[in-house]
Amino acid sequence: MSIVEIFKAAKASSSALARANSNLKNSALEQIATQLESNVSAILRANAIDLENAVQNGVAAGLQDRLRLDEKRIASLASAVRLVISLPDPIGQNVDGMTLPNGLRLQQVRVPFGVVGVIYEARPNVTVDIAALALKSGNAVLLRGGSAAENTNRILVELIQAGLELVGLPKSSVQTVDPFGRQGAVEMMQARGFIDVLIPRGSASLIHAVVTESKVPVIETGDGVVHMFVDESADIEKAIPMIVNAKVQRPSVCNALETLLVHQSIAARALPLIATALEEKGVTIHGCEQTLKYVSGVAATDEDWKTEYYSLDLSVKVVPDLDHALGHIAQYSTHHTESIITENQSNSERFLQEVDSAVVMVNASTRFTDGGEFGFGAEVGISTQKLHARGPMGLRELTSTKWLVRGNGQVRD
Repeated sequence: MSIVEIFKAAKASSSALARANSNLKNSALEQIATQLESNVSAILRANAIDLENAVQNGVAAGLQDRLRLDEKRIASLASAVRLVISLPDPIGQNVDGMTLPNGLRLQQVRVPFGVVGVIYEARPNVTVDIAALALKSGNAVLLRGGSAAENTNRILVELIQAGLELVGLPKSSVQTVDPFGRQGAVEMMQARGFIDVLIPRGSASLIHAVVTESKVPVIETGDGVVHMFVDESADIEKAIPMIVNAKVQRPSVCNALETLLVHQSIAARALPLIATALEEKGVTIHGCEQTLKYVSGVAATDEDWKTEYYSLDLSVKVVPDLDHALGHIAQYSTHHTESIITENQSNSERFLQEVDSAVVMVNASTRFTDGGEFGFGAEVGISTQKLHARGPMGLRELTSTKWLVRGNGQVRD
């Protein structure tokens, strides 16, 4: 098929999906979960080829981790698909409604976008997550997963298509343009009239390219220069596990901690304890001049405060007070996730109110910014824009609305 034929097939499939009822969509998702569980060996073989190529091409360790699948991760993908089955179908849900004085009855309901395009890098889990959410919300989906995961994505799409065909839905409901290489992504960005919305997931450079070059409306997901501020009132024993979890639990993802800010009044006491816990996990500290008075590490540069490491590296800065912490976050944040560790109610409320990010937390690890953790099942991505959707995106964020008007012969004066 040519890429235009793929686009046309997706458009046609979107009509069939819009008509599909919840039972049919859920049956398709169950078949997809079963296909994943029944073909673990084949998925791992394909993934091994991609991983070997990544090593040979010098792909960063953090991106290799995102690329890697194992039996546990495949099982988690199947579980995520089944969790989507359990979620309410948003299509047809009432959003608003009224009866006008002239008797016209107005009803606003949720409807699918139609065709959703997703451009992403080295993230085979996105292939399954996006497909599951798109199908449940009645959308066809076009995927450009990048060359790094091409073999893995190919078999995942084949298994998803097999599950669709088993229940009588068109396999063109989920397609990849990876065989067309980078040109496939370019064509997707120009496909206004075929693709209704485009979602980029990946590096800052990829997201910037899609936002600036696309003729298709874009929901922007952002990179994650994520901050945590340890306030002077913080319980250090409680703080350390949150800091370690935010940085170490999975450092290659966008909600991992990148910059730790510490109030100067507790730095001498807190930083050695925090650093010891981090160093035991292999974390390298990039510290400001004051930080390096209390712990070992490398000197931080201005570039460190802007960096999403994807690795066991952490920028640490000592700040005089909450005002300076807020100022640093305002200057360097990518508006993804920020957290304060504090026992001061006034400071926590001020932090929640003044930090302009998609997710703002008090006394919690930033790793909780996730569609699955928020109860959305799988996740489309973390939107850092302010239009339509912000924060973790689930089923509802893949819908639009339309107004239904029921009358009885009314005419306008």
